[in-house]
Amino acid sequence: MSKANLFYAQSGGVTAVINASACGVIETARQYPDRIGTVYAGLNGIVGALREELIDTGKESAEAIAALRHTPAGAFGSCRYKLKSYSENTREYDRLLEVFRAHDIRYFLYNGGGDSQDTANKIAQLSIEREFPITCIGVPKTVDNDLPVTDNCPGFGSVAKYVAVSIREAGLDVASMCESSTKVFVMEVMGRHAGWIAGAAGLASENEGEPPHVILFPEVTFDREKFLARVKDCVNEYGYCAIVVSEGVKGPDGRFLSEAGGTDAFGHAQLGGVAPMIADMVKQEHGYKYHWAVADYLQRAARHIASKTDVEQAYAVGRAAVEFAMAGKNAVMPAIVRGEGGEYSWSIGEAALADVANVEKKMPPSYITDDGFHITDDARAYFAPLIRGEDYPPYKDGMPRYARLDRVLAEKKLETWG
Repeated sequence: MSKANLFYAQSGGVTAVINASACGVIETARQYPDRIGTVYAGLNGIVGALREELIDTGKESAEAIAALRHTPAGAFGSCRYKLKSYSENTREYDRLLEVFRAHDIRYFLYNGGGDSQDTANKIAQLSIEREFPITCIGVPKTVDNDLPVTDNCPGFGSVAKYVAVSIREAGLDVASMCESSTKVFVMEVMGRHAGWIAGAAGLASENEGEPPHVILFPEVTFDREKFLARVKDCVNEYGYCAIVVSEGVKGPDGRFLSEAGGTDAFGHAQLGGVAPMIADMVKQEHGYKYHWAVADYLQRAARHIASKTDVEQAYAVGRAAVEFAMAGKNAVMPAIVRGEGGEYSWSIGEAALADVANVEKKMPPSYITDDGFHITDDARAYFAPLIRGEDYPPYKDGMPRYARLDRVLAEKKLETWG
């Protein structure tokens, strides 16, 4: 088989371990010098392909690429850019194929969540229809853990570890002060429609009375009176109440409590801060002094406390994506398969992009307690292995040392896109 070039890009919200997947892709591709020529990375995701802004990763040293494994965020730049259907925007697809032809790109690997897998699938289907020889492989990534088929998503385990550790530490702080000061702490975490991240915070509560005392899930309709009564009961019994709330909690009318109006580039509702809203609600009803925090980018950027399991899985799906391409597979995504038995194990399986694209996997009812405020033992059994192990980055002078890439762009061959 003749040698061709490979295009890799990162898409959507980044994670603490998406660069570990990039590391897996690039290091594995370098093991096929007779079949893969240059590995290009899109500058800012698929937008880099449209603009013909292709980073030549061959200009990066082996040491710099290896350092991606312990570097957070998106080293090549990400984007929130959703391709419409071919019939709605033929021009974009024609441009992508034009760039791929010009740079002899025959492998397309897209690292992202459900919308990104949809993009990879659309390009795969178009290549078949247009008889353009390009192999499209999705690389799973999302802190929300809401991709179907795969047992869990790279990026989630590290966020889960961060929020569980954070609510445990903050809970100890509140417990220290609650006699004469703060009695309520509210921590807001990501999760628009699925409560996986909020649920993972429940791992911090190993014994009765330990924080978090209350978890608010998108899957459970918010009941104001029931919630306020639960907070009061916790303060009366434990002296304080630590709450984890998902950004996607909805009221009885089906609207997000924190909906701020407008949408993002993927068409998702733009959410405001639900934590201060919940905290103020408690203050108005019970008069408790409170503090609140929004984890926001901190939870997905926290490489210093990443899960070792997550790092290993992120690297593995990047490696598998290249191996799938070398095996001639198309329109598929590496999926994490949980082993059977009492001791946790995992392997890499395969999912069709058509089964993954634009499908959100929510927390199953069996993972949420009957009162709707915490996680069950089944949930603990699912979450616990995903946060295990530490994989600290190297430090110098007290600060983590992350990869610094040159990001040299390949010479353009086409007219400017615009």
